[in-house]
Parts: sequence; C-alpha cells; structure tokens
Amino acid sequence: MNNFYKNIRLRPTESSDLETLFQFQLDQEARHLAAFMSKDSKNKSAYLNKYTKILADPSTNNQTILIDNEIVGSISKFILESDAEITYWIDRKFWGQGIASKALENFLDIEKTRPLYGRTAFDNLGSQKVLENCGFIKIGSDKGFSTIRQIEIEEYIYKKI
Repeated sequence: MNNFYKNIRLRPTESSDLETLFQFQLDQEARHLAAFMSKDSKNKSAYLNKYTKILADPSTNNQTILIDNEIVGSISKFILESDAEITYWIDRKFWGQGIASKALENFLDIEKTRPLYGRTAFDNLGSQKVLENCGFIKIGSDKGFSTIRQIEIEEYIYKKI
C-alpha cells in the first residue's frame, strides 16, 4: 500500500483551491476520460465564476482532497434533476494509487445523502473501479454528447443506497 493512502484527508473546498483544481482539469488525458465537461472548461474566468457560485450553493458538498497539505483533487455532491450525484477529480500524477477510492470512502462518511448516484464514461475503467470499490452498484447506462470527444458516447450510471 502506498504511504500516501493513509495521509489522505478531505476539507471543505476554499476559493483559494480553485486555481489548482482548474489546472488539474486541463490535462488532456483526464479530460478525455471525464468526457462530459462544460464547453468553456478551458476558460479560467468561466471556471472560477462557475465554481465560486457552486461553493456558495448550500445543496452542494465540495471537498478538496489533500495528501499532507498538498491538493491532489476534489470530490463533490451536487443535485442534478433532483438526484444527488457525486463527481471527483484526481490530479493525473496521482492516478492508480488508491487515492480516489480512499477519498470517496472518506467522503461517504461525511456525506449522508442516499441514494447517491455516480456516472462515468463507458471506457473510464478507473472511475468504474473506484465506484465499485466504494459500494456503488451499476444500475444502467445512458447516452450523451461528450463535449470533449465531440461525439455521443455511453455512460454508466451507478447508485449507492
């Protein structure tokens, strides 16, 4: 087990975190796997505007993922069409180390909303594994237009009760 694993902690996201989180989501490989992002996700001003509003929304639970004091990602609960959904993003240099699974496990301890849904692109095997490791069950799929890939793709829908 990686030593990072035991040092993972969450804290409420602060506006000062947004610059770092913006940089993470510019990674091309990560964007491809995320597949569904806003059209202006590379626009720093639009990103900061959007997430400043999200941080002020009491229906969201936004947490920054830290290892020691280094920001390595984010995890959030938000409401989409009256369903509570989660999203998470890990800086690519930390992929494959169990960090997302541990962060989601910690998040589920503080976010008690159930059912909780997660969605992932059909080919994002890492994210599928994270959800399954944390007790999410695949309940179906949907198709949607990926703004990043510029085609319609399938996404899997997971649910945690």
